[in-house]
Amino acid sequence: MKWIYIAAGIATYLKMLVLPNLALDTSELSIVEMVVQDTGVPNAVSGIIFRNRVYDTIFEVVVFTLAIMGVRFLLADEQPTTTIYQFTDHPSIVLARLGATIAALVSIELALRGHLSPGGGFAAGVAGGTAIGLVAITSSSQWMEAVYQRWHAATWEKIAVLIFIILAVLALVGIEPPHGNLGTLVSGGWIPILNLLVAIKVALGSWAAILLFIRHRGLL
Repeated sequence: MKWIYIAAGIATYLKMLVLPNLALDTSELSIVEMVVQDTGVPNAVSGIIFRNRVYDTIFEVVVFTLAIMGVRFLLADEQPTTTIYQFTDHPSIVLARLGATIAALVSIELALRGHLSPGGGFAAGVAGGTAIGLVAITSSSQWMEAVYQRWHAATWEKIAVLIFIILAVLALVGIEPPHGNLGTLVSGGWIPILNLLVAIKVALGSWAAILLFIRHRGLL
C-alpha cells in the first residue's frame, strides 16, 4: 500500500515541475469579500464561524461543555489529594503572574476585537484560561476555590452558554441587529456578542477544569 502513496507523491512532484506556473484562481478572494460584506466584519473567519456556519459553532460550544462535564464525572469518585504542587520560589511566581497579566490582557483584546482582527472568542477563552492557570499554580488552591465560588463562575458559565444558544438560534432564523459600519467596534450584528460569550464560556470552563485537576491530581 505504501508504494501507492510513494507513486502518488512522485506524480504530484513531477506535475509541479512540468506545470509550475498555473494561473492563480482569484475566486477565493471574491468569496472572502462576499463573506465580509455578508457578515459586516473584517475578520472573515469570525464571520464564517459566528454567522455562516453558526450551527457548527453551537455544537462546538456544547462539545466543550460536555468535555468539562466529562472531567467532573471522571474525577467524581476520586478523593482529593493532600499534596498540591505549586511554584514556591519568588522569581517563578513573579514571572508566572506577569504572564497571567499579559494573557488576561490578550484575552480581553481578542474577545472585544476578535471580529475586527485575527482572533475571536475561542482564542480569547484559551488566553483567559491560560491566565487563570498561571495564577492557580502560584496561589493557594483554597483561595482559587473561594474566588470561583464568590464570583459564581459556574453560574455565569451556564448563563453564557444559554445566551449564546438563544442568539445563535435568532441568527439562524434571520433575526439580527443592523451590521453597523464595517471596521468599527460595534458592527457585525450578533457576532461581537457571540465572540464575547464564547470567550467567557471557554475561560470559565477552563477554570473549572483547572480546579478539578488541582484538587484531585495535585497539579495541572
